[in-house]
Amino acid sequence: MAVNTTTTLRFAVMLTAANGFLDAYTYITRGHVFANVQTGNVILFAVELTHGHWGTTLAHLWPIFAFLLGVLLSAHIKSGRAEKLVSHPLRWTMGIQAVAFAVVGFVPDTVPNSFVTIPISFLAAIQFTLFRSIGDLIYVAVATTGNLMRFVESAYSIYVDKDDEANPAFRVYGTLIASFSSGAVLGAFASLYWGVRAVWLPAAFLAITVVFFIIDEREGKVP
Repeated sequence: MAVNTTTTLRFAVMLTAANGFLDAYTYITRGHVFANVQTGNVILFAVELTHGHWGTTLAHLWPIFAFLLGVLLSAHIKSGRAEKLVSHPLRWTMGIQAVAFAVVGFVPDTVPNSFVTIPISFLAAIQFTLFRSIGDLIYVAVATTGNLMRFVESAYSIYVDKDDEANPAFRVYGTLIASFSSGAVLGAFASLYWGVRAVWLPAAFLAITVVFFIIDEREGKVP
């Protein structure tokens, strides 16, 4: 049976780990900005605004705008129109993101943080919009709140309602939570020791997802 690479657990694990890493990375090395999760930027924007810190206020605003633009591009890709211009658009999307993160690792910390946080927010929006399912299960790659909620709900179904059909969801969401957490911990330590170059690790994670596409295609699993 044909398998869509982007809806497999292994793809989601690499994507989720990369995003956990990036949140820790941008917060530690790029001006305490959450480039992936825009909820944090909205809150920090409001806090800085009330204190009249205009420079840091804008630092949290521009990633939000970049995120919105990324959602628009993702909508275009999902519409199927991108396939008229390039074959395998999802594969190219992951490859371009891997290259983009690799380039970020060469940007010194003397450069304004917005040159890094804005592109990362744009790319995070693409991941958030395009990759949201593992089989029949919905998940979030750029944050862990929704996955935590579904993990607890599936646990309740198993242990209270005695519903064994919730076991797959329990395992999947547990795996994703562990992946995001592990990525965040790795991102924190790597950022402290390697600084801005630490972003090369999530770039490698995304490059691995491109390999998944190639393997699945050769094995005849891609529809």
